[in-house]
Amino acid sequence: MKFKINRDHFSNGLQQVLNVVGTRATMPILSNVLIEASEGQIALTTTNLDMGIRCIIKAEVEEDGALTLPVRKLATIVRELPQLEVFVESTPSHQAKITSGGSIFRIMGISQEEFPPLPTFSDQHVFHLPQDELVKMLKSVSYAQSSDENRYILNGVYFNFAEDKLTLVATDGRRLALINKELEVTEENAGSLILPAKTVAELERLVGKGEALKIAFNERQVAFEIAVGEESAGQGLVESIYLVSKVVEGNYPNYRQVIPKETEHRIKVERELMLDSVRRAALVTSDKNNSVKIKVSSNLLEISGSSPEYGESHESLAIAHEGPEVSVAFNPTFLMEPLKALDKDEMYFEFKDELSPGIFKTLDSFLCVIMPLRLN
Repeated sequence: MKFKINRDHFSNGLQQVLNVVGTRATMPILSNVLIEASEGQIALTTTNLDMGIRCIIKAEVEEDGALTLPVRKLATIVRELPQLEVFVESTPSHQAKITSGGSIFRIMGISQEEFPPLPTFSDQHVFHLPQDELVKMLKSVSYAQSSDENRYILNGVYFNFAEDKLTLVATDGRRLALINKELEVTEENAGSLILPAKTVAELERLVGKGEALKIAFNERQVAFEIAVGEESAGQGLVESIYLVSKVVEGNYPNYRQVIPKETEHRIKVERELMLDSVRRAALVTSDKNNSVKIKVSSNLLEISGSSPEYGESHESLAIAHEGPEVSVAFNPTFLMEPLKALDKDEMYFEFKDELSPGIFKTLDSFLCVIMPLRLN
């Protein structure tokens, strides 16, 4: 294997595949990146057996070939090289010689035969989505995933392709976020999957630089083919990224029964104004008293926080509302996260009484159900 490559492009490609590699890999080969050189490009691949990623970059290839090298060490070395022109050459003893200006490195590698191949599977369900829409949808719900290992079925985002729409849901049992978008779904192509939290984080990081994205999945695996924007590809940076992951196996709980059928109070709120008010009210709460109280009365919304250690805070906002006075308490983080994640400024907050969940809604397709806390 022998190729010449731009240092910054090489470094950028290694950064794209680095996250998948755990700090404590179970086998030495899993700490390595597979470098395959052929026909004017190199492919960089890493895997942790649950998730794998491949990224394609332009390079001037003199001799085809492949080798695996320790990815973290390689990324550090490439970043520090003195000149933009980098020459990489492999030896029969699985060593790589990296030359740039007056610097020469010889790195020990492992044969590509030992590298576990990324799974290939027959696509049972295939969809094409605009990247910017998918990343917006993921960010609208991903904060609500559970991190409790005992409830592994909730450790991810549920994708449901059915009834001519894609619905994304995440819940940890105390709040539930849901968003959907219209999408052509045929009866044969309909299906669902639970995308693990780590893959969700990786997808959020990778998606959004280009226009199109292809998602293909079956009962056990899902693959995302991510086209990279022309600007990035034109600069010789990453050309395309392929992310493949196991899915969380099992049936997602019936989320529809958690969404309240009726609410009695509906108030229109300005997202940023509400977010700032909750954030300030929460400044005096403590780990023991982690709740803010929302009180709605005639044309007034009051948000207050208190704790024996720090004292109390009070915020008031003018709203258009007629009706009796009602107070509900919530975990402030659960109120702030959906407000942070969205970019629509106009939102609605709905609730029934002090024991019923609160719901944030937008006029289109988003809602977030938040369970109340007991009022002290």
